[in-house]
Amino acid sequence: MNITVYCGANCGRDPEFGNRARQLGTWMGQNGHRLVYGAGDVGMMGILSNAVLEAGGDVLGVTPAFFIRAEEIHEKLTELRITADLTERRSVMIQEGDAFIALPGGTGTLDEISEVMCLTRLGLLGEKKRPVMLYNINGYYDDLFRFLDRMEQENFFGREDRNNVIEVTCLEDIEKTLETAGMSDTGRNRLYSG
Repeated sequence: MNITVYCGANCGRDPEFGNRARQLGTWMGQNGHRLVYGAGDVGMMGILSNAVLEAGGDVLGVTPAFFIRAEEIHEKLTELRITADLTERRSVMIQEGDAFIALPGGTGTLDEISEVMCLTRLGLLGEKKRPVMLYNINGYYDDLFRFLDRMEQENFFGREDRNNVIEVTCLEDIEKTLETAGMSDTGRNRLYSG
């Protein structure tokens, strides 16, 4: 399965973020899952991708051309795709993913996972379930979940839409959630899928 993972180019302050990224990457590599991510070799991105590769897994890195000049790109990826800009990068990462996970990260991570949440809500990710998970390590995403609940309370976000943003706190949660990936999703209200 292709799992698109969004995460920071920094490690953050909590060492558990890096520990869990390493654990996730090792699990992915050992279980034949392909990582799709932003191609970085630093921070959470570096920890995750190195763990997948060290465990014998495949890694697709996707990056816009300007990042090659501006930041460190992983040199040992299974595949590197260079895009024209961030918009194309996001599109490729979405197209390639069978499931999506946001590890702790900054505004880039939030931007990317928010787009996936929106496309899921609009029914634009196809006829099969493609789970959207926030890896809530040590409460990192607690405030975002509270905000999503408030959006639902104020009728800006439906109950089904809120349920489609899945909180995971351990590998077991991720494994269980991935069991639904690929199942039929034809019952969703597809607002714009034509």
